Amino acid sequence: MKKDDQPKSSQRRTFLKQVATGAAVLSTGMLSAPFSLAAEDTSAPDVSDADEWFKQVKGKHRMVFDVTQPNGTLPFAWPRVFLLTNKKTGTPENECGVVVILRHSAIPYAFGNPLWEKYKFGEMFKINNDATKAVAAQNPFWEPKAGSFKVPGVGEVQIGINELQSSGVMFCVCDVAITVHTAVIAEATKQDAATVKQEWLANLLPGIQVVPSGIWAVGRAQEHGCTYCFAG
Repeated sequence: MKKDDQPKSSQRRTFLKQVATGAAVLSTGMLSAPFSLAAEDTSAPDVSDADEWFKQVKGKHRMVFDVTQPNGTLPFAWPRVFLLTNKKTGTPENECGVVVILRHSAIPYAFGNPLWEKYKFGEMFKINNDATKAVAAQNPFWEPKAGSFKVPGVGEVQIGINELQSSGVMFCVCDVAITVHTAVIAEATKQDAATVKQEWLANLLPGIQVVPSGIWAVGRAQEHGCTYCFAG
């Protein structure tokens, strides 16, 4: 065996390390290269309707949950708690406005299972399955099985993205973060960045709006009367 031949497990570890190292750029302030990539990006989705999307926020009580990183069940449990407790105080869920912003390293939640399986999102972004405590092989919050999430003293709670959407919760995801992470993965796997990004966008979950950036969305949500809540 040649010295540069690595077992598959070793190759995967190397790939994940490369991706993690590249993604760490987001935390160090060394953003000039990623933003250069974003500026030249020919695969950018049309986000011209993002302002119109925010006009759908309605209701007397409005809140935006800002999700910057995986944080267990909390980014999805808190929107449900907001709806349930408003109902207890006389405001039905159809009179509440809730926006969840997935940005930075929380963007995997915006995508379907094929990407989780292919790119090992659970390992890459350090996301575990809350029920099994194992590394998540699929998106744990997309169409979860009945009874997947329970809260002591409360019982079963419906906190799947699809379940929250059915209750009027609006989800959006940061295009800048998508651009940066797909560029890092493309470099690590010797693929074309625009092609990888198009693949990710093709696997976006139904009903999730791509916005220019998560920071942009935080500002727009507050302009539309949403109280800010940091969710991870």
